[in-house]
Amino acid sequence: MYYRYVFLFCCMQRLYDIPFWKNAPFIRLLLPLITGIIIQWYCKLPLSFIIIAFISFGFSFFLFYLLPRIFKFRLRSLHGVALQLMLVSLGLFITWQKNVRNNKEWYGNFYHNDEYLLVRIDEPLTEKPKSFKADGYVEAVAKDGKTISCKGKLLLYFSKDSTAPALNYGDKIIFNKKLQAIKNSGNPGSFNYERYAAFQGIMHNVFLKTGDWQKVSANYPSSKNSFRQFIFLARQYVLDVLEKNISSGKDQLDIAKALLIGYTNDLDKDLVQAYSNTGVVHIIAISGMHLGLIYIMLVWLFTKIPFINKNKLLQAIIILSCLWLFSILTGASASVLRAAVMFSFISAGKLFFKNASIYNSLAVSAFVLLCYNPYYLWDVGFQLSYLAVLGIVIFQKPIYHLFYIKNNLLDKAWLLVSVSAAAQLLTTPVCIYYFHQFPNLFMITNIIAVPLSSIILYMGVALLAFSGISFISFYLGKLVGALTWLMNKSILWINNLSFSVWDKIPATVLSTCILYVIIIGFSAWLIKKDKRYFSLALFSLFVFMAMLLFTNWQVSKQQKIIVYNVAGHQAIDFVSGHQYRFVGDSALMQEGMLQNFHLKPGRIFFQAKQQSAALEGFKANENYFNFKNKKIVVVAYPLAADTSGVKFDTDLVIISKSPQLSMESVTRHFNAKLIVFDASNPVWKIEQWQQECSILKQPCYSIPENGAFVCDVEM
Repeated sequence: MYYRYVFLFCCMQRLYDIPFWKNAPFIRLLLPLITGIIIQWYCKLPLSFIIIAFISFGFSFFLFYLLPRIFKFRLRSLHGVALQLMLVSLGLFITWQKNVRNNKEWYGNFYHNDEYLLVRIDEPLTEKPKSFKADGYVEAVAKDGKTISCKGKLLLYFSKDSTAPALNYGDKIIFNKKLQAIKNSGNPGSFNYERYAAFQGIMHNVFLKTGDWQKVSANYPSSKNSFRQFIFLARQYVLDVLEKNISSGKDQLDIAKALLIGYTNDLDKDLVQAYSNTGVVHIIAISGMHLGLIYIMLVWLFTKIPFINKNKLLQAIIILSCLWLFSILTGASASVLRAAVMFSFISAGKLFFKNASIYNSLAVSAFVLLCYNPYYLWDVGFQLSYLAVLGIVIFQKPIYHLFYIKNNLLDKAWLLVSVSAAAQLLTTPVCIYYFHQFPNLFMITNIIAVPLSSIILYMGVALLAFSGISFISFYLGKLVGALTWLMNKSILWINNLSFSVWDKIPATVLSTCILYVIIIGFSAWLIKKDKRYFSLALFSLFVFMAMLLFTNWQVSKQQKIIVYNVAGHQAIDFVSGHQYRFVGDSALMQEGMLQNFHLKPGRIFFQAKQQSAALEGFKANENYFNFKNKKIVVVAYPLAADTSGVKFDTDLVIISKSPQLSMESVTRHFNAKLIVFDASNPVWKIEQWQQECSILKQPCYSIPENGAFVCDVEM
């Protein structure tokens, strides 16, 4: 019954003949709140409009109770509309309020480039390949000889030649280095890092070398948060215990850190990719599964303790307290908090309302989380966690009951498969949209990884509990290391199979929505036996296939030149249909994180699947390229003096690798329609060249400033 308890405790509910939304009224409150959040993010409505709307709809809602009974009956639908619009207004307000730029005390309202900032180090420093990174919190701006108190987060990067490692949480520094606004790379299909940082309340970053900053004296008033300090100390204690007792290898230690407390800073990127390709990346991200395992352990433990085992309320309080403590010790990240809130509402619903709907509990938890942070709506973890739970609640039992298996061990395996399949069913379209891949062997890897990771988690908890007893912690550390080694080897072996993952799947918002209609339609038809759902799913499938055919026809006709924004590197793709030809640094031609992060999303976006050495319509002669009807010159060297006075007509001149030249010499050699400065050039030099182009009235384009350059080539 082990795995049955892991997931089915939140799936058990009484069946009703009435529609589920009648039994889960909070769903009807959640939807208008989400609507308001989306409207405010994209439309940026002013606060005055939001307040007037909220007061007006709120007044209409409460005015209804003063009406005579006959009017209450006739206008009951309008009463519901007023409530819905009031919740939409609430969504507008909490989204406006969460936007840090609307805070009058935000440092961006006072700061200019030549002013000093007093910044608190808001977390222990993390070592990166070329720097040390930390979150900073601006406490004051020195402006016109005055110190102005302010608020706001920013990212701090310290060079490795500085004394930054001596900084700790709560220390304060002062500097007047120019802040850099966080921008997207602009590469096609790339991750929207600017929006992600904005959702965290971070708009700027700064790189500090030795001499750029100064630590404020120790007698300056401290502003440490005792709760955060406790979290950091507890996490460090756990890391120290694991590092002391797990000596079987770096990968084993890093996976144990991720599995036990969600510490992923040291994880090998290729190992993470293997977990992702095989569909078990959730193993190394603290989530509802981990809290579920802790819940099972606590339930078993407290049913064995006298007095507590007879008091359901006391059990619930202690168990939820332990779950929240575990969440805090794992760093209290957003994904952990989501799972903790979901478990809290589900547990409360089952304790106080015996027939409580799981859908209502999920809706309440989502409502509370979105009121706390409306930007969770765009968080991939938030979306996947709720979709996975919904998938398990809706589809796990129908899938499990497809087969009856007498053998107890095989029945447990089938139960685990049914849970994985149910969760995967509703998360697949979102995973394809964000990650553009599907793990073909996810059922097999989950059968292996979920039991192993469960044992590792329990052994890790035991290791922490007995860390003071050296001989017990020694053998527990050996056991955790051995089991983690076995799990890693299994995942890597499966990942190396050529058919383990279906990769490079293009997806849009529209295709994702249609895919959900197809899945829901066919599932509802199989469960409800209603032909209308089958007709809807079949029609949606027809629309989906027609859209794919039309998109494929469009792609077959495309001709593009893409100059990517890859800091310090030259990267150009010539795209014709589904094929592409790459020109640039050899480091980007090799499969790895550099290529996957910067170039792969664009190639998936444009469905350029195959690299071709003989691209149709493409000719190359050293740094001169001819693609269809476009002439391109890549200048990565100083130009020789030209006394002939003859200019070479070209469409694009791409300046790369920071050559020693002036724009006057470029225009003397080339009659260019546009000069493009790629990201292999330093920003300060590009700014000089832009000034020269302005004087010469020469059109130019800066990739570091404006993002990747994409040019459609006419046939």
